[in-house]
Amino acid sequence: MVKNITNERAIISTSRTRRPVSLTRLHQTTTHRQTQHDDVTMSIAPAAYDRTAELRALDATLAGVRGLVASGATHVPRIFRLPDPEEEEHQQAPQEPPSATVPMIDLGGDRAAVVDAVGRAAAEWGFFQVTGHGVPKEAMTAAVAAVRAFHDADGGEGSDKARFYSREPGKAVKYHCNFDLYQSPVANWRDTLYLRMAPDPPAADELPESCRDALFEYAKQVKNLGDRLFEVLSEALGLKPSYLTDIECNQGQIILAHYYPPCPQPELAIGTSRHSDSGFLTILLQDEIGGLQILHKDRWVDVTPIPGAFIINIADLF
Repeated sequence: MVKNITNERAIISTSRTRRPVSLTRLHQTTTHRQTQHDDVTMSIAPAAYDRTAELRALDATLAGVRGLVASGATHVPRIFRLPDPEEEEHQQAPQEPPSATVPMIDLGGDRAAVVDAVGRAAAEWGFFQVTGHGVPKEAMTAAVAAVRAFHDADGGEGSDKARFYSREPGKAVKYHCNFDLYQSPVANWRDTLYLRMAPDPPAADELPESCRDALFEYAKQVKNLGDRLFEVLSEALGLKPSYLTDIECNQGQIILAHYYPPCPQPELAIGTSRHSDSGFLTILLQDEIGGLQILHKDRWVDVTPIPGAFIINIADLF
């Protein structure tokens, strides 16, 4: 869940698998006014809201949420609005006390201690943060900067960025506003650059030129980290280090580069809805803004950004 969308944010999520506004909501209670004259009764009700039409109108801009912000939107469109922000807040799990923190593990430490710490964190939290991971800081910084540059570029019909806007399932490289835009009850205030990097990586010219080199290098570095984590997790399960890679848990790699533009009414929208990840392992790099929360023992825990650290999520298939 991403709570804070007051400021611009960029995060890069890498999944490993066998394959990985100007419109405003009217707070209208249904009004039903009756005017009676003799035996004639007239009912006046508000016009029906066409959500699908609004979704299609957004999609047709080829510019996503970034396009709404660039156009000077001062209100959150109805498609992005939570049903009732106050009610949603009451129904959510309570906040974890500040003392609760996601485990931090230095992968460069004593091997036995690392295996033990990863095993406990995976079992008790399903999440942990890692340092000493071997991914150069330069590769991490360059990837975030490249993603931000792509998303900050002007979009819309006729732009170079617009040629990547797509909902075609088979495309290895694409960007869009919400992959489930037409299925979810509330759209997230987020745009995403999607890259399927393995097992069949895209050709270089399929990636946006602004982030091509940085993301190919980042994908290589994070794949190495993923293989290393699979070894540690195998050992934590009492198996030989190569077990999880032998059964091809590391064959797929998908990079999701999420972007959360500044929101004019952040209390009414959400960056990412409550969810779980569908692959084996997610390696998450968030920028300095923060806003990420995870659910632990029925309480939401803030994940404070740590420079140079990755957040590891044991996903659904593990």
